[in-house]
Amino acid sequence: MSQQLETLTDFYRERSFISFPFSTEDLGKGKSHFNVNTRKYCNFKTPYNRRDFYKITLIYGKGELNYGGNSIIIDRPAILLPCPSVPYSWTCLSGEQDGYYCLFNQEFFNEHYQFDIFKRSPLFKPWSEPVIFLDEKQRALLHGYFEQMMEMAHSEYPYKYEALRNLVCLVMHSFLVDNAVAQSQSQGNELSASSRLLKSFDELLHQQFPLDSPADPLTMRTPADFASALNVHVNHLNHVVKSITGQTTTTIIKSRILEEAKTLLLNTQWDISQVGYCLGFEDPAHFNNFFKKAAGMTPLQFRHTRLMPVI
Repeated sequence: MSQQLETLTDFYRERSFISFPFSTEDLGKGKSHFNVNTRKYCNFKTPYNRRDFYKITLIYGKGELNYGGNSIIIDRPAILLPCPSVPYSWTCLSGEQDGYYCLFNQEFFNEHYQFDIFKRSPLFKPWSEPVIFLDEKQRALLHGYFEQMMEMAHSEYPYKYEALRNLVCLVMHSFLVDNAVAQSQSQGNELSASSRLLKSFDELLHQQFPLDSPADPLTMRTPADFASALNVHVNHLNHVVKSITGQTTTTIIKSRILEEAKTLLLNTQWDISQVGYCLGFEDPAHFNNFFKKAAGMTPLQFRHTRLMPVI
């Protein structure tokens, strides 16, 4: 498994010859980012890496997707929603490549209420099927959504960012309605033992959120806490999580705690110490250190910075 991580900065650097609707210059930590484009320049092989961003692709053209070590031949219209933590690459097998893609970072996905339902769904999970082949009706519907994204991105409409988020939601709803990802919720017995454990860990982690009151702090914050709740040895849990996602259990837990910290800082009137305590930090200094190390700024700086309008 590749241990490399492709960032949004890497993505745009490798495609510097392509013009995008939205600026690619300001990709600083903590800032929401979204872009959309056509696939007419996607006739090259991408690296087999994990990503630090989400990407949804409507594929026309033949190619091979290497996803988590498995090969999938795509030879007809398809929609691709890979899990960023699973390494994957794309190799074109035909000269004609077309379609669309949109990409966005964790902040864009986390900070808007429209996406709450998808955070609880199987979308973008390591065990989910990343590809769905489309019939003509599905293809036409999704093609229309992406066409509207492109038109909206280049428009002067004052509420275009809200409209773009709604269009992304429609694409993801279509994926859930018409494909095996939605069905996988009732077919957990078809998953491998390792995938079932990872799925249970992920569900247990996300069931703790959102947090509603500083008086009701997190109860599970360490790999040992989750291993105990799942009735497995912590070393086994750590091995399974690392082997499938390429990340440590601790990294995944801290990442989710950081997401919730940002949400609470932006959407509540709790003071910094209350936010930290709710997330399991009894000492405000420990919360400040944790947040600054992960986000590159203190919780107070983040709150003040992000209160300014963003897309």
